[in-house]
Amino acid sequence: MGNSKKEAEALIPTDWGEFKMMAYTSDQLDYAPNIAMVHPDLNPNDIVPVRIHSECLTGDLFHSQRCDCGNQLDAAMRLIAKTSGVVIYLRQEGRGIGIINKLHAYNKQDEGMDTIEANLALGLEIDSRKYADAVDILKDLGISKIKLLTNNPDKINAFDNSGIEVLERVSLQVEINDNNRKYLKTKQDSLGHFLNVK
Repeated sequence: MGNSKKEAEALIPTDWGEFKMMAYTSDQLDYAPNIAMVHPDLNPNDIVPVRIHSECLTGDLFHSQRCDCGNQLDAAMRLIAKTSGVVIYLRQEGRGIGIINKLHAYNKQDEGMDTIEANLALGLEIDSRKYADAVDILKDLGISKIKLLTNNPDKINAFDNSGIEVLERVSLQVEINDNNRKYLKTKQDSLGHFLNVK
C-alpha cells in the first residue's frame, strides 16, 4: 500500500450487525479503495479474528456458484460479527486478473480447462494477488496478533517478517456444489489450499 491511508469511515448497519467501514487508498479520487469492515468492539490488543477477502464480483455480489467466494464472505462476516474482528476487502478481482479476464477464463473452463490452465492459456498469472495492503491496514488499526480465517497458505505466508503474528488459522470451508467442485479440487491439489474436497 505504501502511502495509502484511511480516507473515510462510517458506521454501517448490516445483516450481520454494525461495522465501521473504512476506506484505504493513496488517492482520494480512487473509486475502488480497499475496505476494512471493523467491528465496533474491536480491541486491537486482543488476538483479533481477521478475514482477508479478495474481491469477487461474480461470487460476492451475484452469488455465482462457480466459486466459494460469496459463501466465504458471508461466513466470515457472521463470524467476525460474533468475535469483534475485521474483514479486509481487497480490490483484486479474479485472483488479480480483473473481471474481464476472469470471464474469458470462465469460457476456457467451460471448454474443459481447470482454473490454472485457463489463466495460463490466456497468458495470465495463476494468482497475482498481493497482501501488503492488508498488512498495512492491520498495522493502522494497531493490530499485531491475529487469528486468520483462510484456507490459502499464501495469505498466511504474507505475514512472514511483517510484524504481525498469525497465531491461529481458522478454516473457512463452505458448502461444495457441482459447479465449484472442480475449481475447489484444483485449489486443493495444485495450489495447496487447506480444503477437503473429494
